[in-house]
Amino acid sequence: MTEQAAAHTPQADPAVSVVGPGDGETIVLGTTRMRVLEDGSHTRHRLAIAESVLAPHTQGPPQHRHARHDEGFYILSGTVRFTVGHGTYDVAAGTLVMVPPGTPHTFANLTDQPAVMLSTFTPDLYVQYFRDLQEALAGGRPPTPQAGIEAMSRYATEPAADLA
Repeated sequence: MTEQAAAHTPQADPAVSVVGPGDGETIVLGTTRMRVLEDGSHTRHRLAIAESVLAPHTQGPPQHRHARHDEGFYILSGTVRFTVGHGTYDVAAGTLVMVPPGTPHTFANLTDQPAVMLSTFTPDLYVQYFRDLQEALAGGRPPTPQAGIEAMSRYATEPAADLA
């Protein structure tokens, strides 16, 4: 292969990240399977992206607020219920939900079908939370509210206790 041809292969440009259909880090949190497509290591920590599959009848996390990052959810398939403060939105495929810092929110799949969503985190801060939570649940340990709150607090996130 010539030097010029080698320069045009994906391996020749370390700044480009290509994550194929079977690639990415898998994080399993109960009935939710997350595939981390970008953990921030290729974006100077400005952006992380994950694909999540919510099994039917999956309850999401308690309502919570992020102090330091935006979170986006693009619904690829199925319907996801978002609760934002006291409002609820049943969001179908093709819809984007953007949650700015400080906004209380949660989500759930209340249907009989799986739902798939693409999530963004800007900056990438929150991906490590999911890793920590998976580790806390390793070995079949049951999740506890306190473990979740402790993990959230390490990533500038807190439960929206005023909405409980």
